[in-house]
Amino acid sequence: MAPLDVPSAILQRRSIKRFRPDPIPQDLLHELLELTVAAPSSWNLQDWRIVVVEEAEQREALCDACYGQGLVAQAPLVFVFAADPTAWERDLEPIFEKAKASGAWPPKVVEYLQQAVPDFQQNLGDRNREYAIKDAMIAATHLVLAAESRGLASCFLNGWEEDAVKRVIGAGEDSQLCVAVIVPVGLAAESRSNPGRLDLEHNIFRDHLSKPYRR
Repeated sequence: MAPLDVPSAILQRRSIKRFRPDPIPQDLLHELLELTVAAPSSWNLQDWRIVVVEEAEQREALCDACYGQGLVAQAPLVFVFAADPTAWERDLEPIFEKAKASGAWPPKVVEYLQQAVPDFQQNLGDRNREYAIKDAMIAATHLVLAAESRGLASCFLNGWEEDAVKRVIGAGEDSQLCVAVIVPVGLAAESRSNPGRLDLEHNIFRDHLSKPYRR
C-alpha cells in the first residue's frame, strides 16, 4: 500500500489493544527503524536505546514485566524505548563526523560543540534522565506514525516494573538506562473509534493561561 500522508496518519491512528500474530517483514521493520531514528534529539545525541523484541519467549517475559498486559505477548514486534542519560559521556566524534560530512555542522560549529555539549550536560545533573526520556519519547512518536502510515497498529504502553524490563532486554541492574515507553506494533485485531478531544479552548492558550485559544 502507498504510505499515508502525515496528517492522515495522525488523525487515523488509534491505540490498539489486540493484535494479529502475523509477522512483520524485515524490510518493513528496517524502514520503521530508519524513520524512528530520524527523530530529533537534544544536541543530536540520539540518546535512545531501542530494543526490538521479536521472539515469542522474550515477548512473554516482557509481558510479565508489564504486569501481564496481553498485547505485549500478542504483537509480533514490541519496541522498548530506553533512554541513556549518560550518552553524552561517551565518544561523540561519530556524531560530529557525520554532521561535518553532510555539511550540516561546519568545523567551527563542531569545535564549539565539542566543549559546549559536555559542559551543558554536566550542568544538567539529575535532569539528564529527563532530557534523555524526552528524546526517546520523540523517537517513539515517530515510530507510531510511521507504523500507521504503513498500515500497522500500535499502542503507547504504560505500566511496567522497570528492573524487570531491564532484565528482559539485558540491561544490568546497575545500568543507568531508564525505560521511557514500550510500544507494541503489528496488524490490528480490532478497530477503535475516535473517542474525541476537548475543544481547543479547554487546554490551549494564546500567550498566557488567562487567554484560552479561540479561532
